[in-house]
Amino acid sequence: METINDFFSLMSSLLWGWPMIILLLGTHVFLTFRLGIPQRKLLTGIRLSVQKDKEATGDVSQFGALATALAATIGTGNIVGVATAVALGGPGAVLWCWLTGIFGMSTKYAEGLLAVKYRVRGEDGRTYGGPMYALERGLGLKWLALLFAIFTALASFGIGCTVQANSIALLASETFGVPAWIVGIGVCVLTGLVIMGGVKSIARVCTVLVPFMALLYVVGCVVILFMNGHYVWPAVQLIVQSAFNPSAAGGGFVGATVMMAARYGIARGLFSNESGMGSAPIVAAAAQTRNPVRQALVSSTGTFWDTVIICALTGLVLVSSILAYPDITYDDGAALTKVAFSKIPYVGAPLLAFGILTFAFSTILGWSYYGESAVNYIEGRRINRFYRILYITALFFGSIISLDIIWNIADCMNALMAIPNLVALLLLSGVAARETRKYLWGGKLDEDMDESET
Repeated sequence: METINDFFSLMSSLLWGWPMIILLLGTHVFLTFRLGIPQRKLLTGIRLSVQKDKEATGDVSQFGALATALAATIGTGNIVGVATAVALGGPGAVLWCWLTGIFGMSTKYAEGLLAVKYRVRGEDGRTYGGPMYALERGLGLKWLALLFAIFTALASFGIGCTVQANSIALLASETFGVPAWIVGIGVCVLTGLVIMGGVKSIARVCTVLVPFMALLYVVGCVVILFMNGHYVWPAVQLIVQSAFNPSAAGGGFVGATVMMAARYGIARGLFSNESGMGSAPIVAAAAQTRNPVRQALVSSTGTFWDTVIICALTGLVLVSSILAYPDITYDDGAALTKVAFSKIPYVGAPLLAFGILTFAFSTILGWSYYGESAVNYIEGRRINRFYRILYITALFFGSIISLDIIWNIADCMNALMAIPNLVALLLLSGVAARETRKYLWGGKLDEDMDESET
């Protein structure tokens, strides 16, 4: 088992090394300019996300699709992951993470556009889409579509299932003293009650859970920033300066370099918002929308909320806390986060615990739909119920066993998902650009899509 773990650890390091980071960030930048900088229409995307368009085709509302995607992407990486980037790369990592989110909005836009453009209506009346359908229908690469689906199904049991269940169990045990097996049973029951109802049930829960948990966490961050008021602007200056001159951070960050700050900041931003990974467009395809560009704009707001807002707030909280409390130990990301939130009297620690618990649970719900959609593409709906049962069972085992090897396998699967998705994005960028010119820049955002063009 140790040998297997070492193998996947090495594979994970290779797959998530500089080549992947450059490929993903390069795709973000390329699509930003290829599509005419769609980030300019952020406010339009936010407006569309809260509008209902019942006459449009699809299974869930645009906000339901966005909430489900955010449920899967807003996770422990937004909290502990950002702290780890700061601990390893210095305060400058926060700026690189933020910039990744800004450019990543265009990739999430293109993913949502292609998902709706190439989605299909199944015999059961449900809507299916995502990178596998874009690869098959847009490029004729059925074999690559199958690979993406296989990697997605496997990844769902890792980062979306067992890893999150383990995080919940550990936190509940450390904070509240609840045995892991009891937590595991509770997580299984709650998840089962939601996912057995399919995407509509998942979307209904996520539309309530995601705004509530995100708002509560943001309020906690704002309270800390208010308490650190005198150090907020110095923290902003330090983040910007140390992104290009890490020695400006001083103290324990003197060993950091520009490359380290960029690497950990970019990697954390990419991993946090999943832009380019190909997961979010799976649920974007189920949205009720008149044309691909409307949902593309809504999808792009997911990266804005996840990275540009939540990750940036987390980073600012951590860096301002380091300045405000010089005795804080910041070589451990998890410890740094706990210390920062513990500065809020009485409710700080429980607030952080609740944030991590709800973020992890929402990730479980979102990824269950991703995995089920991938399995459905491979074998059809006849094994959907079997997949759900297997997913729920994996949650229990994830709660009670050590997951070092699962983390490494999950990281590998996530990277392998990204490769076919990036192929689709780059080779179909012309299609995305044409649709964008027609609907967005051509002033036809309210027009219905011509189904014969897909």
